[in-house]
Amino acid sequence: MHYTLHYEQETDYHVIGLSVVRTVDFLSKSVNEMCIKMKTELQKCLDGETFRGGDKELMEMTIRAKRLLKELQSIDYADTVAKRAIHEKLFGSIGHDVYIDLDFHCEYGKHIRIGNKVIINMNCTFVDNNIIEIGNNVLVASNVQIYTATHSTVAAERVNLESKPGEEFCRTYALPIKIEDHVWISGGAIILPGVTIGKGSVIGAGSVVTRSIPENCVAVGNPCRVIRNIEIHEI
Repeated sequence: MHYTLHYEQETDYHVIGLSVVRTVDFLSKSVNEMCIKMKTELQKCLDGETFRGGDKELMEMTIRAKRLLKELQSIDYADTVAKRAIHEKLFGSIGHDVYIDLDFHCEYGKHIRIGNKVIINMNCTFVDNNIIEIGNNVLVASNVQIYTATHSTVAAERVNLESKPGEEFCRTYALPIKIEDHVWISGGAIILPGVTIGKGSVIGAGSVVTRSIPENCVAVGNPCRVIRNIEIHEI
């Protein structure tokens, strides 16, 4: 009898223990689901998920950037000190010896990170819903466009067809872009979401870069393709 009683008690113990484990698992999953649901639109944006561009926080970021850009346009062209002060407010980070010409456009500004010794020439547009990271010793020619934001190619996913008047109807997501050290992006090139341009590479004028480009090569065309490697003695 003693053995039977002991066995029953042990069985009860295991059942209770299993119940506790299941309860902990359930609570853990519930917490994770709550965290996902509690994501801000900014977090969704940076995580590559669909986000609402009309969200209050994101709209405030956009308005702040546009006001700083307007202020930048009004500063005397020769006043490098005042321009630098605006750049430091506008961008997430900016290194030394950075030259940015007039008619520069961006979305938030704070998602743009610029290294040292960088030139961004006239009339460039950086749509920085997600992070745009630019390394050191980078040349960006005139009319270059860098887009982190994109949409589904499926119309029903791209636009909320059932939205009411005044409601947000466009569905957008964004992917980060990285331009590594010693890169030259020639005039009129377009860099699309999720692309990395490898160290030392050159992007030809008018190219549309749809996929990442490896280090130390020359890539041109639409879509942009590698046409030759840059030899070590050329670097």
